[in-house]
Amino acid sequence: MAAPQDTRGIVDPSTLLTHVHFRRHLPAPPLRPYIDRYWLIDWDLPTPYTSRVIPHPAVNITFQWDEDGGAPYAELTGIPRGLYTRTLTGRGRVCGVKFRPGAIRAFAPGVAAGWWTARVLGLDEAVEVAAGGAMREATVRGAVQPEAVRDAARNPPRDPLPALDLTTPGDDETRVAVLDAHFLALPLTPDPQIPLATRLVAQIRETREFRKVSDVADAAGLSPRSLQRLFATHVGVTPKWTILRYRLHEALDQAAHAPDWPTLAADLGYADQSHLIRAFTKTVGVPPEAYVQTLR
Repeated sequence: MAAPQDTRGIVDPSTLLTHVHFRRHLPAPPLRPYIDRYWLIDWDLPTPYTSRVIPHPAVNITFQWDEDGGAPYAELTGIPRGLYTRTLTGRGRVCGVKFRPGAIRAFAPGVAAGWWTARVLGLDEAVEVAAGGAMREATVRGAVQPEAVRDAARNPPRDPLPALDLTTPGDDETRVAVLDAHFLALPLTPDPQIPLATRLVAQIRETREFRKVSDVADAAGLSPRSLQRLFATHVGVTPKWTILRYRLHEALDQAAHAPDWPTLAADLGYADQSHLIRAFTKTVGVPPEAYVQTLR
């Protein structure tokens, strides 16, 4: 499969693609309302390389191996609030599962999506959390409904994910087939709010019309307070955070084309150029002009 054409969120994507073999695959059709994609990365590097990503509002599961880290391991990564960096060395492999915004609730209905945000858990621990084990802290904080915890504890998920071998198979088709078979076998909890959350995040990503939280609320037919609750329970970040994140993705993408920054700032809904530059610098780590220099 060819390298991804949509590289939104990747800092300096052309350099990344010269250092790693990066592919994406769609899951089986019944899983597509919940899983956006499987993503596979392999590398064999003579010198270390640090990848940087401005993450999407999505939860990911990754199965990983690198020759410096020993045995393969698996993690669930909630939405990082800032820049995500990873230094790759030697040889290694990652097999990732990117959930659609809102869809993690189908697999962990007793846990508000916000509970996962900014957390990285070993997958065995994440499965335990999803099943309702070790959830007292989250319950006390109001992130989990007590009755949902009890129900999940009585019905733990089958065949825990850490048992899956996603780093040994050498071909993509085998890895994709293993993931499809596993997720198709998992019980899903129907939730009418999941497609709504997924649709709203997609609309924010694809249109510049949503500049304020009230714009999203109006499109959804919800009050701003109800919209905030929906994003807290199903997405894991606020509507405002999501709007700003996707505007920043667009600024990162446009930076390579020498844009007129005042015009771009206005088009993206920033108060002025300085607000855009501050947001860009805070997240990427360098001002736009310095970032452009790294692309040349």
